[in-house]
Amino acid sequence: MLSRTQTRAANAIAFTEAYRRYCWPTRDLDGIRIAPFQLLATEGVTYHDRPHVDHLAWADRLVAANPDLVTKTRRSYVDTTDPQAVEAGIAWWQELTAAGGEGMVVKPAANLVRGSRGLVQPGLKVRGREYLRIIYGPDYTEHLPQLRSRGLGHKRSMAAREYALGLEALERVARGEPLWRVHECVFFAVLALESEPVDPPRKGQLAASQRAMPAMTTGSTCCGDS
Repeated sequence: MLSRTQTRAANAIAFTEAYRRYCWPTRDLDGIRIAPFQLLATEGVTYHDRPHVDHLAWADRLVAANPDLVTKTRRSYVDTTDPQAVEAGIAWWQELTAAGGEGMVVKPAANLVRGSRGLVQPGLKVRGREYLRIIYGPDYTEHLPQLRSRGLGHKRSMAAREYALGLEALERVARGEPLWRVHECVFFAVLALESEPVDPPRKGQLAASQRAMPAMTTGSTCCGDS
């Protein structure tokens, strides 16, 4: 009983340390920080066919214009056919998360990619061990076998469908279509998908809001930090 209580107390402290990294005082816009990593659309144009290097370059211009508000998204480019490059990408992620970072998002460097089965999933979040306490609860490390046994096929399928719906919504916005036409994709279709029970809560899991994460691009692949 004593050992169990001591372990849970240590986990609770680690949980508190994890979420406090994302808490700081603000006043109006003072203290607010944003980290853009992709331009979605402007009048008449969408940008999902532009490579991530272009999107990150645009984001870097925002950082240069207002560094107090806009935070640079760190990134690393990995050639997934090169074992040494893959090892370097892993080391980059380990260093990032060891320093308290949330993790990274692994994306195809080309951005929009179509494979033999349709659209390739646009990104995969790879969070660090400590940040996952915010997602699954302070004691989640004691339930790793159950978490690892989850089937993710349906979740990946749903993510791909939501991605396609999001692209269609952006195209409709860029074309200047009526708002109800955009809502068809976003509020009706995507929210209907989100109502499906895909990843039910596990023992000790806590609800938590999610932040944007850094990017790692591969493919070459691009990885970015959160």
